[in-house]
Amino acid sequence: MPEGIPTLAAEAPALSAANTGFLLICSALVMLMTPGLAFFYGGMVRVKSTLNMLMMSFISLGIVTLLWVFYGFGLAFGTDHGGVIGWSSDYAGLSGIGVTELWDGYTVPVYVFAVFQLMFAVITPALISGALADRVKFGAWALFITLWATVVYFPVAHWVWGAGGWLFEMGVIDFAGGTAVHINAGAAALGVILVIGKRVGFKKDPMRPHSLPLVMLGAALLWFGWFGFNAGSWLGNDDGVGAVMFVNTQVATAAAMLAWLAYEKLRHGACTTLGAASGAVAGLVAITPAGGAVSPLGAIAVGAISGVLCAWAVGLKFKLGYDDSLDVIGVHLVGGIAGSLLVGFFATGGVQSDAKGLFYGGGLEQLGKQAVGVGAVLVYSLAVSAALAFVLHRTIGMRVDEEVEISGIDRHEHAETAYDFSGAGGGTGTRTAAPATGAGAPEDSADSEDLLVTVDSTRKVDA
Repeated sequence: MPEGIPTLAAEAPALSAANTGFLLICSALVMLMTPGLAFFYGGMVRVKSTLNMLMMSFISLGIVTLLWVFYGFGLAFGTDHGGVIGWSSDYAGLSGIGVTELWDGYTVPVYVFAVFQLMFAVITPALISGALADRVKFGAWALFITLWATVVYFPVAHWVWGAGGWLFEMGVIDFAGGTAVHINAGAAALGVILVIGKRVGFKKDPMRPHSLPLVMLGAALLWFGWFGFNAGSWLGNDDGVGAVMFVNTQVATAAAMLAWLAYEKLRHGACTTLGAASGAVAGLVAITPAGGAVSPLGAIAVGAISGVLCAWAVGLKFKLGYDDSLDVIGVHLVGGIAGSLLVGFFATGGVQSDAKGLFYGGGLEQLGKQAVGVGAVLVYSLAVSAALAFVLHRTIGMRVDEEVEISGIDRHEHAETAYDFSGAGGGTGTRTAAPATGAGAPEDSADSEDLLVTVDSTRKVDA
């Protein structure tokens, strides 16, 4: 508002059609990120696991949506109880909310805020799935999502973003999900894979991505949707903070992609398409918590640092022996940690809040707060996720049989294959059933394996 125009202290905010429409568009953009993630992951696996990988992301749209309506929104954003969980009976079933009732302190309806946050809740467990490729029963995965969202994501979202949440009240800065989404998902992925173990043939058999064009398509959809993910998190456009976040999202992602490719070129002699896609995602992850606190130059630094760190971190699985199939830990956990901690160095104090980082005269105070947030979410998610996986693994079993994993999880779990290699349907107009499992299946043959594109140099050489 221009200077010199007085306002009343008790003046209540009014519903803003512009902010409401903007946030609805952002919600749709964030929803698109989950199918984008499915393509990103789906292209990175072998032919015989493509559909399963797509479905592990897509099913989250169904399960988490209903959980959010029944009780998830209330647990995450209801009235605070002890700083650890929320609850409001009006939010159960979203039945006690007025059509024009505004989210407290903002100019958008509660319904719009609820659906925007729903899309965050949907994509977070889907992120975990990339670490578990090729070896998890689909039914067990669906049950894991249900339990994990309930006891991990909803409480952590309240800690970080809910009024009264203990990390929120401490002053931990997480603009759009570095802790609640990316560290949360990455730590969960580590917890689960430590329980269920490695894929058959890990570090022995070639496990090349079957379609780099799908990977690039998925990365592009993620990049596009991330503008809604980040800029929308300010819930309006009245003060320019969302615009800064939009700019920072773009420049950090560009810097991270170039930094990843430079690392590849220097270390392995080639700039790969998978490296470009992975570097872009690493930059998006890192700027998510930091983008509302840093300048565009700071965003470039955040992106470049995270690009190099994540490119290095994806090789740790070969050295340490954990099988993170699609580098969820290397990109999302490491990228989320980097972005969250770098707030403590690059926060200018002139965008989202007046909190300043070390490089802007703020000392170590904000860095300490960020470290507490990172550590708390990492430890909680890792421990609880491992416990959930252990219980499911010991009861219903989380892994498919070894024979199924070798022959193809798509046929066994979904009775389908991603591609028809038989030649049928090339103008005949007939449909054929998916062939039975066996050595004669195209994706099991040596010729088919030779057709698959070579994996990213970083992953391969570091192995």
